[in-house]
Amino acid sequence: MNKPIVAIVGRPNVGKSTLFNVLAGDQISIVKDTPGVTRDRIYTDITWLDYSFTLIDTGGIEPESSDMLLVSMREQAQIAIDTADVIIFVTDGKEGLVDTDHQVADILRRSHKPIVLVANKIDDFRKYGNNIYEFYDLGLGEPFGISATGRLGLGELLDEVCKNFPRILEETEEDDTPRIAIVGKPNAGKSSLINKLAGEERVIVSDIAGTTRDAIDTKVSYNGNDYIFIDTAGIRRKSRIKEDVERYSIIRAVTAIERSDIVVLVIDAKEGLTEQDAKIAGIADEKGKGLIVCVNKWDAIQKDDKTIYKYKQEIKDVLSFASYAETVFISALTGQRVLKLFEEIDLIIQHQNLRIQTGVINELLVNATVMKQPPSDKGKRLRLYYITQVSVKPPTFVIFINDKDLTHFSYTRYIENRIRDAFGFTGTPIRIIYRERKE
Repeated sequence: MNKPIVAIVGRPNVGKSTLFNVLAGDQISIVKDTPGVTRDRIYTDITWLDYSFTLIDTGGIEPESSDMLLVSMREQAQIAIDTADVIIFVTDGKEGLVDTDHQVADILRRSHKPIVLVANKIDDFRKYGNNIYEFYDLGLGEPFGISATGRLGLGELLDEVCKNFPRILEETEEDDTPRIAIVGKPNAGKSSLINKLAGEERVIVSDIAGTTRDAIDTKVSYNGNDYIFIDTAGIRRKSRIKEDVERYSIIRAVTAIERSDIVVLVIDAKEGLTEQDAKIAGIADEKGKGLIVCVNKWDAIQKDDKTIYKYKQEIKDVLSFASYAETVFISALTGQRVLKLFEEIDLIIQHQNLRIQTGVINELLVNATVMKQPPSDKGKRLRLYYITQVSVKPPTFVIFINDKDLTHFSYTRYIENRIRDAFGFTGTPIRIIYRERKE
């Protein structure tokens, strides 16, 4: 089941990043008094009571500004609005209602998304509590007075956010059609690829970077099976504007990856695999999604009998953390090997849902520990008693052991490799969880 997406939106310097960090439980977003510090939205997964959702932080919206940086932030925030299921609209309860809040409210109303209105910085309800009432003028329902820094009113806020989830979750449960996110940098050929797969001009194709602003779902049928392809806005390069804070330049793909079963990372064969591409692959791996690296514009490359092997080795070196990823070489322009994608997608779906009998996987574990002894520390050796598969998508295994402190990532990787050697699990990550026997 896919997680709902919640976006935190508002004008600059109202405390969006502070709220984001408090809810995330970590200093993930950059907090600074200068308006415009949080420029690209960033994300984290949140659990509240029985609900899980992905929270997105955004740069502040300045509707009337022509400043390049603020215009870029406004575009980023608009993408967050377009992809969110619920929007938290943050205002400054201490400063009160300003004209920019009305302008942001107009933008949010046009999204037709559920909006939870927040008056932040109400650190003292006796002193600032009456300020909340003026925000009714926005026409967005009841404002929730909170203090992100003081951690006040957050429970009521999250309760209100989660009230909007049941309808969203029902909709996602109804359709079990495989969802494939097409992600990558601008001009890598994502929209062209979907058009070729669909056999018609479903998505506008243009040479202008960033033409595809919203995530677009395209349903495609092939050999009697249905697939939903999610086209995403391109992952832009980092801005040339020099600032003393780190930019998060790739988050616009997160929502598509979250909603997908498989991620197709489209790269330009002429440019090769870049750092940004690796970051996208890292997000897919972190989210437990199947992964295909799709090398597009292969027809434009001068080749010999070793070219394809060199490309595969380069991809394997850069994506060493996702060695399970499948690689296909295509031309979306000519259609060369494009249909090969369907074969890879079907294979990954099969392996994502593969279940191994407990007796079989335990026999493998015994043989693996005989071939290579588990690590030890100060005379005490790690003992692996029992393994069982607990879930699929991604395939997840629990191993019962004597002491978690004795585990080591290299031995975990060894066990994972033995599992892959025996059962494949092509194109999908594997999760291995350790539990001490007393648990």
